[in-house]
Amino acid sequence: MFDRLESILNKYDELSMKLSSSEIISSNLYQQYSKELADIQEIVDTYSAYKDAQDYLELLKEDEAKNTDLELKVLYNSEIKETQSKLSELENNLKLLLLPANKDDSKNIIMEIRAGVGGDEAAIFAADLFNMYLKYTQKQGWNVSVSSYTEGVLGGFKEIILSISGKNVYQKLKYEGGVHRVQRVPETEARGRIHTSTATVAVLPERTETEVIIDPKDITIGLFHSGGAGGQNVNKVETGVRITHIPTGMVVACQEERSQLQNKERAFEILRAKLWDYYNTQNINSEINQRNSMIGTGDRSEKIRTYNFPQHRITDHRINYTTYNIEEVLQGNLDDLIEHLQIAENAKLLINQ
Repeated sequence: MFDRLESILNKYDELSMKLSSSEIISSNLYQQYSKELADIQEIVDTYSAYKDAQDYLELLKEDEAKNTDLELKVLYNSEIKETQSKLSELENNLKLLLLPANKDDSKNIIMEIRAGVGGDEAAIFAADLFNMYLKYTQKQGWNVSVSSYTEGVLGGFKEIILSISGKNVYQKLKYEGGVHRVQRVPETEARGRIHTSTATVAVLPERTETEVIIDPKDITIGLFHSGGAGGQNVNKVETGVRITHIPTGMVVACQEERSQLQNKERAFEILRAKLWDYYNTQNINSEINQRNSMIGTGDRSEKIRTYNFPQHRITDHRINYTTYNIEEVLQGNLDDLIEHLQIAENAKLLINQ
């Protein structure tokens, strides 16, 4: 590990020297070198703090050995233990920083929320999850755009598809993929019985045209009248776009943008993400070890979390973590859950490194 850190430190010094050159400043390489420097800045800063703490520890040990005053020795020993603890923490941080970065972490996402088992109550729960994620994205300063939705009979959503864009969206929300279960008394339940319903969440990182190439011969494109808000334009112009991918039978529709072109572009974004996920799932055997080592697999058959309203309890089954602040979580305060999932995943990655 330390050989690698020294190599990164040497690279940092080389890049810093290049960036101070007037020739580089006026060239196209300046932006590239600046990005490379920024990518390793945190590692270099943490490693520098580690080396400083290591030097300080050696100095403390030397002074403690020379000193004969018992009271001062106690103080030295206390400072030594504190510095050793700091060193251990910095070393763990360095190990995490050196883990291979997930190239998808910085990507925007397509999120699909679907009602599962439970009929009308499942559709209402799907809407609760949508509102939870919407409030979370607002707290993060991200942008949300609804592509399409189908409402439930008594409200809520049978299905809603949205795009979320911003900084490191997938890094935070990748853990949300799977089956979410709710236990509560529905408003329509006269006898006060607790019902169990589910909703499924899919979190798909957006894919570029170069990542997923769609052959025009493999698709058909249809137009339809949008059913959402839009005034008279909705009734007169077919702005909704439906794309069918013939080889897989996959159908994607988008109707919430103002123009046909915008809906077409958004539909292709969703289709690329879904195709990548589809073909990646087909190749699951080659990735089984990786998936088993991760917390957030995105497997939509996996029950990941239970929301128990009578007990005000949320349990994430992947890490056996329970918290009793269900109201806060549904208001978009997901940071605590996400942090625990990140810690658990990082721990597994360190073990498998």
